[in-house]
Amino acid sequence: MKALLIALAGLASIAGAETKERWVYAPANYLLDAQADRIIALMARAKACGYTHFLLTDSKFARIPTLPKKYFANVQRVKDAAAADGIQVVPGLFGIGYSNDLLANDPNLAEGLPVKDALFVVKDYIASHVPEPDVSFKGASLAIPKAWGFVDDNMVPDQGGLRSDATARNARFMQKVTVQPFRQYHISVWLKTKELSDGAPEIEVIPGTGPQLNYTHLQQQATQDWAVQHITFNSLDHHELTIAFGVWGGHQGTLWWRKPAIEECGLVNLLRRPGAPFVVKTEEGRVLTEGVDFEPVADPKLGRAINAGDYDPWHEPPSIRVKGIADGTRLRVSFYHPHIIYWGQMSACVSEPAFDALLKRQAQDVHKLWGAGSYMMSHDEWRVMNWCEACQQRHLTPGQIASASVRSCARLLNRAAPGARTFVWSDMFDPFHNARSSYYLVNGDLAGSWKGLGDDVIVVNWNSGDAERSLKFFSDRGGRQLIAGYYDQSLEMTRKWLAKARPVPGVMGVMYTTWKADYRGLENFAKMLDEAGF
Repeated sequence: MKALLIALAGLASIAGAETKERWVYAPANYLLDAQADRIIALMARAKACGYTHFLLTDSKFARIPTLPKKYFANVQRVKDAAAADGIQVVPGLFGIGYSNDLLANDPNLAEGLPVKDALFVVKDYIASHVPEPDVSFKGASLAIPKAWGFVDDNMVPDQGGLRSDATARNARFMQKVTVQPFRQYHISVWLKTKELSDGAPEIEVIPGTGPQLNYTHLQQQATQDWAVQHITFNSLDHHELTIAFGVWGGHQGTLWWRKPAIEECGLVNLLRRPGAPFVVKTEEGRVLTEGVDFEPVADPKLGRAINAGDYDPWHEPPSIRVKGIADGTRLRVSFYHPHIIYWGQMSACVSEPAFDALLKRQAQDVHKLWGAGSYMMSHDEWRVMNWCEACQQRHLTPGQIASASVRSCARLLNRAAPGARTFVWSDMFDPFHNARSSYYLVNGDLAGSWKGLGDDVIVVNWNSGDAERSLKFFSDRGGRQLIAGYYDQSLEMTRKWLAKARPVPGVMGVMYTTWKADYRGLENFAKMLDEAGF
């Protein structure tokens, strides 16, 4: 009997080891036959080395009712292949931080930054924006570097601007400007590059305190002739800012700058939704009525830079066409506009009821499409939050908003897919990662966001930078975790992470996570998991 119990204990131990899940992160575009073929072939490879789950994402999961029959046929082929290979699919949905896919349904649902009482003056029935004050760079010609507040000594005058050749040091120039609080500003500059690498040109908008105000990347190529670049930003509550152009940390190749300019701008990327009110009033305070005192106003280019859901930082702003208002009348206009993060990331406003309706529909659509037993909520790097009236009227901190959002999304999934497992990325609920104060353009503190994680929500932890504290935090809360590793880096980094995770209760598996769709390391990653006991 004792021998039997020992044998059963050994089998239980082996069975426990076999329950560790091995995931593969695998985005695809299922409109393309070749993309479905790629995923099917990848599943066959993954099966051979012990992977059990595929995290599947496609931006079109946000607009399933609009898709052609071909899309559903390709999804079915992938589902059939997964079933044959014993692979469980885990569809990703609920783009909260990266919301462009959902915003393709309504670009106005982006989170907005407030502009307060910008000046517009009427002439010939058009109310045009008037900068106040008319901000500019002193001595804007870079041919006179001394006119700037600071220029790194490796920047030299050339071609009517400044040039920096290959350097291991910063190559920047900057100037202080006086601005009006809560106004939208536009910066333009001309760039030319030759074999530029190991560094990228940036524009930083730096206040005296708090995070910088611009996170929009420039769109330069490694080698290109002169081309104008644009960014916009909101001054928020600041009166003075430092505008800095350049490369931080050095670069290879050559970079030229010229014609930098700054201006307060009007209704670029104007948001129109109930929680982002558009208010036009006279300087005496009389509120004008849209459709009566002025024609309806919208920005037809909002969120449609290339495809629906793509936002550009600058284009010609819409005008305000007034009715029966005399020339010279000064109007004060308040409105909201979004901010583009990096290459195009846009965060939605989760406080707007129309966005909640999109999430509900998506939960139903995605489960009907995939019928999966697990789903991944995409709350991740949520970088703009809690500025618009819809958020402000809730009187919640960003942490409370995030907590309510993840709790609500988990409920939506539970209703759409009863019994299915629910996963979520860790970063926005991790106090040792992004759940903190001074996070990008989040208005307030994200602390406490983790309180919205129910016991049934499994955290996909990618905080390798502070692995021990992060793993312990979620484990101490009694939750389960899946580790998202690799990230196109050496296996040694994930190996060290797994060593820290081994003694932590509740770690249920590991995911091969690549942002470059590079699966060459799939087999070696699995071998490393074998060696690490995962």
